[in-house]
Amino acid sequence: MNDILRTIHERRSIRSFKDKPISYEVARDLIQATLRAPTAGNMMLYSIIKVDDPELKRKLSESCDNQSFIAKAPLLLVFLADYQRWYDFFLRSGAFELCQQRGMELRKPDVGDMMLAVNDTLIAAQTAVIAAEGLGLGTCYVGDILEKYEYHRDLLKLPKYVLPVTMLCVGYPRDDADDRAPSRRFDEKFVVHSNRYYRLEGLELDVMFKGLGRSKLEEGAANFGQDVYLRKFASEFSVEMTRSVQSMIDSWKA
Repeated sequence: MNDILRTIHERRSIRSFKDKPISYEVARDLIQATLRAPTAGNMMLYSIIKVDDPELKRKLSESCDNQSFIAKAPLLLVFLADYQRWYDFFLRSGAFELCQQRGMELRKPDVGDMMLAVNDTLIAAQTAVIAAEGLGLGTCYVGDILEKYEYHRDLLKLPKYVLPVTMLCVGYPRDDADDRAPSRRFDEKFVVHSNRYYRLEGLELDVMFKGLGRSKLEEGAANFGQDVYLRKFASEFSVEMTRSVQSMIDSWKA
C-alpha cells in the first residue's frame, strides 16, 4: 500500500488537539493544496473562511451543538458554496446589458447552480482533509454548520448566494488522542453497484448492519435501527437542519 492510500485508510476524526498554533507556512501549504481540488469548469464555486479568533470560535462551538472541542481547535475552516463571486463578475462584465440587447431575461443562480457549488465545496473540503494529514494535522468535520442558517449567515456576513456547507476543525493531534482503529465501514458489496442501482432487501439489510450499534441504546429503542432513528434521524438537531437548509434554498431562490 502506498503512502496516499495508507493515509486515506488510516485517517480518523480528531477532536483532541495540542495547544500548539499552526504556523503561517503550514496553514499556507494547507490552503494551497486545498485550492488544487477538482472543480466544475474550473469555476471554484466555493470560498473558505479561516477562523482563528477565539471569540468567533466560541460562538461557532455554541451554535454547532455546544461542542467544546470546536473552540479548542487552533484553526477552523468554514467551507462555503459561493456563486456570489461569479454572479457579481457577470454583472460587472455587462451580462445585464447583454441580456437587454438580446431580449433575454437576466438569469440568476438557481438551485442547480447551488447544488453544483455544494459539490465543489465538499470536494475542496475533503481535499483539505487529506492535505492536512500530509502536514501532520488532524481534522474533524462539523456538519452542524448546516443548522441555524440565519445566525451563521449574519455571524459570518454571508451574502445571498453564499451558503455554509461544512466546517473543519484543524490542529495537531494530542499524544493521548483517541487511538482507536478507524471506524468500520459497510462492506463494498452493499455500497458499490454495477451498471444500475440495486435496492437492498430485508436479510441483506440485516447482514449489512450486523455487528454495528452501541451497547447502550437510546431509551425506548429495541434495536440499532430504532436507536439511530431516535438519536439522529428524528432528533431535534436533524429537524432544525432540515428547516435551516430549506431556509437556505428559499433565500437563494428569492
